[in-house]
Amino acid sequence: MAAVQWPYYSAANQAAATNGANGANGGIMGKDQFLKILITQLQNQDPASPLQDREFIAQMAQFSTLEQMMNMTEQLSLLRQSLGTASAMIGMEAEWVRSQANGLLDRGSGIVEAIHIREGRQYAEIGGELVDLEHIISVRTRSGGEA
Repeated sequence: MAAVQWPYYSAANQAAATNGANGANGGIMGKDQFLKILITQLQNQDPASPLQDREFIAQMAQFSTLEQMMNMTEQLSLLRQSLGTASAMIGMEAEWVRSQANGLLDRGSGIVEAIHIREGRQYAEIGGELVDLEHIISVRTRSGGEA
């Protein structure tokens, strides 16, 4: 894939910025990398044709949007990890599906007895087994009117 030349930016700087963005994060560019690229672009702009105000404002708006999206993602993750929300499953019947090492699917169901947190992840204790909440596909009130 051919690289697009950023305006007023040398090819060497573009290559350095691209390698940095694709290196440690596996191709995912975070707000720190975006800001570094923007600063490098400003430092290395051609004095004969500097970055236009509207271009700079657009890039700053992109940076602000990226930062707010990352903040929102973090907050949604924290909300999802809320122990209060997960504890509402206690006493309910849950069903889960997870992949095994041999490629087959492990399915199960049972009554959620407790919620545990291990290394920042939440697990439902079902029949003495810890099931990652990521693998639970349904939760319903217990059959027979028991709750």
